[in-house]
Amino acid sequence: MTTTYLRLRQLCLVAAQLAPVEEDLCAVFGVKVCHRDPEVGQFGLHNALMPFGTSFVEVVAPLREGTTAGRYIERRKGDGGYMVILDSEALPRWRAHVDAIGVRIAAPLAIGDYEGMQLHPRDTGGALLEINTTLNGAALTGPYWPAGPHWRDAVSEVRVRGITGAVLQADDPAALATRWGGILQRPVERGDAGWHLRLDNATLRFVAPRDDRGEGLAGIELAVRDASAIRNTAEARGLASDATGVTIGGVHFALHSQD
Repeated sequence: MTTTYLRLRQLCLVAAQLAPVEEDLCAVFGVKVCHRDPEVGQFGLHNALMPFGTSFVEVVAPLREGTTAGRYIERRKGDGGYMVILDSEALPRWRAHVDAIGVRIAAPLAIGDYEGMQLHPRDTGGALLEINTTLNGAALTGPYWPAGPHWRDAVSEVRVRGITGAVLQADDPAALATRWGGILQRPVERGDAGWHLRLDNATLRFVAPRDDRGEGLAGIELAVRDASAIRNTAEARGLASDATGVTIGGVHFALHSQD
């Protein structure tokens, strides 16, 4: 019997310029670029992907005018969170489910051992949501096509152990949480920090707006080894830092110490 799973595997930021955000992420968190995907060129973009443990942070940036990503930057008033990407054991059950609840697939994706489906943002709200699968990718240390064939060689946990969650802001966080819970077939819970739902390896949180930039991916939660070094490096690079974390590329990275 095939084991089913649904994991937070990748979070994507969008930036007007790729290099500055990529360099800040690498310097502050002690991570390395593991892959640059030529396939994003078809969308007028270039990118960089970095492993944070066995999950990934990606940055994409427009190469030309008139891209969807570029319009998103304009709408959200600058660099920020863009996509929440989950992986699963296979897609047939997800295709059937989203069809049954009336959520459209905006972009079906398939290349090599990888299949994915990006859901229509008007049907999901919050952020672009993708579910994908990679052949033989059940183990978190196994293949994950979007990160390239050699991603494990780039893993460094000197400062960061991994991604533990993502934070989505919305005017009505309860409604957004309920919508995502229905799409992802996970129960929605309410705690002291607001609404959330649990994936197999992480938590998605839904909060009231933290700024005037509208609905979107506002934060990433990290398990870290050396929060002080992360904050010191961020401050030395002129990046915003507070008691809870640092801000890079318009996204707040919350730091949770874990030795």
